[in-house]
Amino acid sequence: MSTSADSGGTGAVPPVSLMDPELLRDPFGGYARIRERAPLVPGILFDATTRIWLATRYDDVKRVLSDPRFVNNPASVPGLDVGNIREKGLEVRGVPPEYAPYVLDSVLDADGADHIRLRKLVSRAFTARRVAELRPRVEEITDDLLDRLGDRAVDGVVDLIEHFAYPLPITVICELVGIPEEDRPLWRDWSRSLTTLETGNLATALGGIIAYVGELIGRRRAAPADDLLSGLIRAHDEDGDRLGDTEMVTMVLTLVLAGHETTAHLIGNGTAALLTHPDQLALLRSDPALTPRAVHELMRWCGPVQGTRIRYAAQDVEVGGMPVRRGEAVMAVLVGANHDPREFEDPERLDITREPDGRKENHVGFGHGLHYCLGAALARQEGEVALGALLRRFPDLALAVEPDRLERQPMPGSWRLTRLPLRLRKD
Repeated sequence: MSTSADSGGTGAVPPVSLMDPELLRDPFGGYARIRERAPLVPGILFDATTRIWLATRYDDVKRVLSDPRFVNNPASVPGLDVGNIREKGLEVRGVPPEYAPYVLDSVLDADGADHIRLRKLVSRAFTARRVAELRPRVEEITDDLLDRLGDRAVDGVVDLIEHFAYPLPITVICELVGIPEEDRPLWRDWSRSLTTLETGNLATALGGIIAYVGELIGRRRAAPADDLLSGLIRAHDEDGDRLGDTEMVTMVLTLVLAGHETTAHLIGNGTAALLTHPDQLALLRSDPALTPRAVHELMRWCGPVQGTRIRYAAQDVEVGGMPVRRGEAVMAVLVGANHDPREFEDPERLDITREPDGRKENHVGFGHGLHYCLGAALARQEGEVALGALLRRFPDLALAVEPDRLERQPMPGSWRLTRLPLRLRKD
């Protein structure tokens, strides 16, 4: 793909490598500097031949995510054979071409009528009323995990990611979709493989998921249950135009993975943030009614998703006064928008009272526009329940290592802890 980003755009602004170790180490400071260079800055993915535009300012990010002239599928760009950047990413990571459709043709990548068709098939499971009905079960799972958390400690230290932040949302979404309990450890292992840059791991995980979901569909078809998967099978069998074979597997893959990864790291990042900001922790402990507002602020301040899927300009368009030509690729950088002083006063300060109430959402941590996160309400609820119960149960909760020793996954566009070692009680 040849774009103005290929030549550096304005000429005066050099391209930014998203794999720059310093940017991965400190994306907040790094994207803050990038944000002040220009409305759009050229970026590099994978290698020097894969160039994109980076939109980092709040208004520009919302524009890219809401303007229908930006599409998720490069095939939606009329009159041009635009290469799929994500397809190249799969090639770099050793994924066989026959697996690519299961990753590239999801509801997250669809545009227009296809996006609406796929989203409608599952959207009822994530309405505000349905999410509210799930709350007692979320609380039950949370309490059970916290009951056992102390038994997981070694020398008084427990990894919150492994034993709480991950098990909670993956249990909830697996119950909702219809993944049997005995199979859920497989998804945890596959999830680890899908979030590593090691060549070969992704291909192995995808092969396992595709085979497993195909087999599970056969089981559910023979013995339907009250779950999302059984509903998808009915939609497929009654009208194949509503949901194809590959689409059904892809939908399950997308729901399970997207339905727990973001929430797990919201819980992990949020816990670490509160424990390193004792004033905000004390405020939340003293007034638990602030929890919904705190979850919003944590999603803004340290949200796990820092960059969106690539968007492609379906026609010539301007962003921040800069031209984006038809076929050019743009990444909306959420961390840049969520820390933009043009929108947020003193954006680097964690302030759990920042949001006016628990419903209004000024940040873009869950995205914006037609592709706004389908499971945002469920993720927020799980975050509220998890953080509230954790802080009530363990009043002496503390980090077991210095904050600068917390290990994070070196993945561009994400902010995820590898481990979160905590002491549940004072020695």
